[in-house]
Parts: sequence; structure tokens; C-alpha cells
Amino acid sequence: MSLALLAIIFLSQFSFKANDREIPILGFHGILDAKAPVIFSPEESLHYPQQDLEELLEDLVRNDYWFLTTQDLYDFFLKKVKKIPKEYLKKTPIMLSIDDGHRTIHTNLLPILYKLEKKYNKKIKIVLFINPGTFPKRKSKSLTHLGCQELREGLNHGFYDIQSHGMNHKNLTKLSSQAIVYELVQAQTKLRECTKDLDPQKKVASHFAYPYGAYNQQVKSYVSKYYLSSYLYNDKILSLACRKNLYEISRLAVSRGTSFLELIRKSEGMYQLKSEVKC
Repeated sequence: MSLALLAIIFLSQFSFKANDREIPILGFHGILDAKAPVIFSPEESLHYPQQDLEELLEDLVRNDYWFLTTQDLYDFFLKKVKKIPKEYLKKTPIMLSIDDGHRTIHTNLLPILYKLEKKYNKKIKIVLFINPGTFPKRKSKSLTHLGCQELREGLNHGFYDIQSHGMNHKNLTKLSSQAIVYELVQAQTKLRECTKDLDPQKKVASHFAYPYGAYNQQVKSYVSKYYLSSYLYNDKILSLACRKNLYEISRLAVSRGTSFLELIRKSEGMYQLKSEVKC
């Protein structure tokens, strides 16, 4: 059974609509090329197969899911400063996020987004949590991560929601106060410099994802000074009953192998959110 099919089974367990109390936020990393050799490194184990991702995205498009941006989630569900447009009320909301800015987003994912838009006349939104410290240097031969121009292409075509993952993907809980502020501010500055002519409302780098999912009260305090919200990994579906926790937004970690199987097995006990929820 493919990972995409497992994902579809997993998501079909939830009958939420835009006015319900729970929203799944899936967290991916790199995208594995089906033709590339399999590398069993710890980092590669987090990456998701290209073919399975395409199957999953196509199923979500066919079933008319609402692909949320970070600002959508903030405005319509967390702060409720805007009313959900009528045409979205019966759609199933979901957020798809990808951390770290691996170049396989450009080589293995972007062509899928173009392909599905052409086929269904629908645009898929993907949230990218980016470390601009990994942008390739001008003379560098390293092609492991996205550069500014590659980010701009996806943003200009309406596919990407570009947000911050810190400047250099450092564990913020292990840094001094000064270093934390540098990571937060410099990342925001660099991402907005890259995209300023495409982002007049400065939505880029308004939201944050903790590197390694690591945070504490000090880190949250500093993040709240520069960002509207922040995301973690706790393998839980976001409960809107807990929407006051703007700096502890739940995400489901997605990786190659058995991650969706594990989520399905845990779903009965973990995701009964219609009853009382402890925030």
C-alpha cells in the first residue's frame, strides 16, 4: 500500500469543514526523486517520495480541499478577524508545510504544482518554512537548498507561502538571548529582502516554525516579538478550541516509511477533538 493511499485513508477519518474545530497541518521536509538512489541517512528518512506526494496532492485537489496559508489560518481560525468567504464554508481545510528549503522542492515538487494546476485549474498552496542562511552563495557549487530566485518563482506563481524557520536552523533553546534575536530578525529581514517587490503587504516571514521543533518559554517570548504565530511538531491535529496558543500550533510530522501508519494507529485516542480538549 503506497504512502499516498495511507495518507488519504488517514485524512478521510475526519469529516471537518471550515467551521469545525480541528485542522490537520502536515509537515514535510525534502521530496525524494523516484529515480534517485535511496539513501538511508537520518535526514533522508524524513523526506517524502515524489510519486506518493503527487498522488496525495491530486486526491486533495479532486476532493476540493482548501489549502490554507499561514495567514489564512491566523485570520480566519485563530484570531477570527475575518469571516470565512462563503465559497469556502463547505470546503475541508488543510495546511501542507515543508521545512528547511531543500532544493528538491524546486526540482521535484514545483513541476507537480504546475501540472495539477493545468489539469484541474486549481492552485495548491504550500507553506515553506525557510532558513535563508542556506541560500547558495553566488560562487558556490552547492545545490542542496533553494535560492532566492527559486523561491521567487513559486511565490510569483501563487504556489508558495514563504515563512521563517530561523536564519541558520539552529536549536533556539541552546542559544543566548542575543543569538536568538539574531536568528529571528535576520531570517525575517533576508526573506523579505528576497521577496519585497512580490510581497507589498509583508506576509512573507510573518509566521515561524521552531527549528527541530525545539522551544521553551524564553524562545516563545522572543518569537512573539517578531512573528504573529509559530509552529511545532507534536503529532497532533490543531484543535481550534486551543486557538489562544498562537505560538504552539500543532503539526503532524510526515516522513518516508511508516509515519502515516503510525498516525492512523494513534488516531482514535489522539484526535477525538469533538469532546472536551485540554489546551
